Amino acid sequence: MPKITLHTDGIVLPIRAQPGARKNSINGVHDGALKVSVQAAPEDGKANDAIVQLLKRFLGIKRNQIEILSGQTSRDKKFLIRELKLEELVQKIRTLI
Repeated sequence: MPKITLHTDGIVLPIRAQPGARKNSINGVHDGALKVSVQAAPEDGKANDAIVQLLKRFLGIKRNQIEILSGQTSRDKKFLIRELKLEELVQKIRTLI
């Protein structure tokens, strides 16, 4: 399970990104972070946008509920998830991995 932390505005979800992959997918956990593969290249924020779209779809949340907090140019990122209960997020992640 990823090392999820609480934030004053929601929940912080650590992500380990793999840009330039064959397909968009969630591939388990790597060093306490949810491992996410996206086809988009790591340039001009394209991979970050693809990760947001993937999380949005898999977690069933709206675009305005996801914000990247850190790691814009790194493989290791932290996303803020708003308006989702911790138990709900944990349950959705368990079904994905």
